[in-house]
Amino acid sequence: MSKTKQNPGKDNGDAAAAAELDGVPESMKDGGEGEASQPENADNRIEALETELAEAQQAVLYAQAETQNVRRRLEKDAQDARAYAATGFARDMLSVMDNMQRALESIPAEVKDEEKWKGLINGIEATGRELQSVFEKNGIKRVASVGLPLDPNQHQAMIEIPTDEHEPGTIVQEMQAGYVIKDRLLRPAFVGVAKKAE
Repeated sequence: MSKTKQNPGKDNGDAAAAAELDGVPESMKDGGEGEASQPENADNRIEALETELAEAQQAVLYAQAETQNVRRRLEKDAQDARAYAATGFARDMLSVMDNMQRALESIPAEVKDEEKWKGLINGIEATGRELQSVFEKNGIKRVASVGLPLDPNQHQAMIEIPTDEHEPGTIVQEMQAGYVIKDRLLRPAFVGVAKKAE
């Protein structure tokens, strides 16, 4: 009889314990297995956070590099704009220089010696020198041509001249001067190029 009294008490105790554990997750009911799984979840979470941090750092570095590249491009564009702002105006002024030189070249030698024309001729020459000085101050220079090999980046061949005096491809005549502004070509020199005489 004592055995039958103990069994119902034990059943009641188990039921009471089960009632107390009602709502507790299964992983925590089995003798602390939940405690063992918590550090594993924490390690996974730390790894995930470290990965996210590394990705965020990479994104920041990429954004900084891109910003620096944009800043460099803008600085170069601003420098180019300052250096080459006068390009259009300089091209227009080249025709003025050409006409000035043509005017001087067209004056006959006997007229140059006449006293009454000396003032006018000296004035045209002084204007040409002043124009050349302004060109140089603004980085505009004449392209060298006669006696040099043809350079398609600076010269434009207009005619071929048969000759034995020069190597084929050498510039022997300049029809129109070429100019550069800083390191950019404003206008190629129009030239005559030597070719082998037949």
